[in-house]
Amino acid sequence: MVNDSSVLREADLPLPLFIRGKVRDTYDLGNHLLIIATDRISAFDSVLPSPIPRKGFVLNQLSVFWFRQTAEIVPNHLIEPIEDIHSLDTYIPEKSRFPYPAYLIGRSMVVKKVKRVPIECVVRGYLAGSGWAEYQECGKVAGFSLPKGLKESQKLPEPLFTPTTKADAGHDLPISMEEIEKLLGKERAREIKEKSIAVYNYAQEYARKHDLIIADTKMEFGLDGDRLILIDELLTPDSSRIWDSGLYQVGQAQPGYDKQPLRDWLVDSGWNKEPPAPPLPADVVEATSRRYIQAYERVTGRELK
Repeated sequence: MVNDSSVLREADLPLPLFIRGKVRDTYDLGNHLLIIATDRISAFDSVLPSPIPRKGFVLNQLSVFWFRQTAEIVPNHLIEPIEDIHSLDTYIPEKSRFPYPAYLIGRSMVVKKVKRVPIECVVRGYLAGSGWAEYQECGKVAGFSLPKGLKESQKLPEPLFTPTTKADAGHDLPISMEEIEKLLGKERAREIKEKSIAVYNYAQEYARKHDLIIADTKMEFGLDGDRLILIDELLTPDSSRIWDSGLYQVGQAQPGYDKQPLRDWLVDSGWNKEPPAPPLPADVVEATSRRYIQAYERVTGRELK
């Protein structure tokens, strides 16, 4: 069951709120967390007033898909995706239960409660976005010197691990391996880098077989005791650049399965990128929703019901 976000209300559940992010609401279930992927959308560090229908469903379902696909590479925090509303009874004591809203089905998951590692683990396989802008300025990406003469969207000689800080407010900032080692220790820093690249390489090979390219992605880790696990979301259009390999052309920006139509409209609108963001026209909402649905269907090979 999928509920259009145009009728999805952001009402608080009668549960302790753990954290409300830009696009996700997380509730405390004691030993576990309930993560709800809403249809809110953000751009340029602002949450927009216009929801994108089915976006939360896509984000949640793709994360579940990839968590299961990569579990042998690195464990993750997923315990159970909510496909049957009554499965929540397992995690909520009888005295605390309430009439669960139907929108939780398909767009929420129960996960382990772990200690978050405060790093965005970015892996780049292609020269795009801020990496391309930096390369044009100095021939480097996050401190890595690259060969001269590379073009926009060109595949890199090897995937680059270019982590950033995980800021609760404001912009994330680049962080070096030396700084990560000071923060977490050499072995943990090495493990995070190796696991990040391994997940990216696996996803890239999977995507290749499905006529897709994952240009770059970012992921987060947590500590389950002393064990490193993946958390948050994984390989979604919000955290990755996903391209159609049949349309791929070196030397230009690529059409992708992401929120680029929305970004383009915001730039053309003259908005100064300071809150509050303007409401989106209906055609931009529809085009963005369609991009998310196409991402789900191309990656999974399943129609979004």
